[in-house]
Amino acid sequence: MGERSFTAVGAGFGSQPQRKNTRRISKIIARDRWLYFMLLPGVIYFILFKYLPMWGVLIAFKNYQPFLGFWHSDWVGLKHFTRFFSEPTFWMLFKNTVILALYNLVFFFPLPIVVALMLNEVRKEFLKRFVQTLVYIPHFFSWVVVVGIFYILFTVEGGVVNELIVKVGGERVNFLISSEWFRTMIMTEVVWKETGWGTIIFLAALAGVDPGLYEASKIDGAGRWRQLWHITLPAIRSTIIILFILRLGHFMDTGFEQIILMLNAMNREVGEVFDTYVYSAGINQSQFSYSTAVGLFKSVVGLVLVLATNALAKKTGEEGIY
Repeated sequence: MGERSFTAVGAGFGSQPQRKNTRRISKIIARDRWLYFMLLPGVIYFILFKYLPMWGVLIAFKNYQPFLGFWHSDWVGLKHFTRFFSEPTFWMLFKNTVILALYNLVFFFPLPIVVALMLNEVRKEFLKRFVQTLVYIPHFFSWVVVVGIFYILFTVEGGVVNELIVKVGGERVNFLISSEWFRTMIMTEVVWKETGWGTIIFLAALAGVDPGLYEASKIDGAGRWRQLWHITLPAIRSTIIILFILRLGHFMDTGFEQIILMLNAMNREVGEVFDTYVYSAGINQSQFSYSTAVGLFKSVVGLVLVLATNALAKKTGEEGIY
């Protein structure tokens, strides 16, 4: 009897903090209910379009037949991966994808940081907002519009760029079908379209820098460059590292829509990447399992890069993304 009473008392004491925690959580949810309501569409979106479709990657290990359905198609293990890695097109796709991805990291990734730093130095608010609006606008153009604009500018027949080349005594260059100019054209379009939009996060990070640090540095005789190196860049270093890690997660994503619009028979050797290959194999040739295997390989590479870079960032004293 004594043991039962002791157990009951102990259970009562143990459950009381739990009830308090439950009531506190309920109060927090009730207080912030509208914030959770605003969060709901985003949660539903990620569940429906990001998490549930993950089951579809299983067809990479099946010989998927639409008429048989998902469950009745035969399992084939790593057959599609073996086929993909043994095909001669693999190394061409890997090379083209990695080169464009490196171009993105080397040439595009630093540009939003540079533009944000430059805008942060503009003291006239009207001029600053005008320039911000000007560089943001291309982000809202679709890739069809962007590629169309570049076609008009760089076409051999009446293109502004070629007309200028002829006027200065040069010869017309067919930029649009040249394999030598393909990657340069791709990066030029990306830089023009997305650089301004990428500055938003960095400008927000710069807005959080304590102005008192700049005042103190001026008293110590520091100029603009020293303030930039010793105050501004260290203040946004964590933001840069986090965005760099996230960017590596999309390392193999080179932009399907843009590249498929720029591809033609003359530049396919340097322009065909994993994204366009998945489209041609999966949609045009109905090789659903094979194209899923290619896409899964691309995603696994991105995951490995994120995990490795995040671990490296933590070893250097940064927070990382988790």
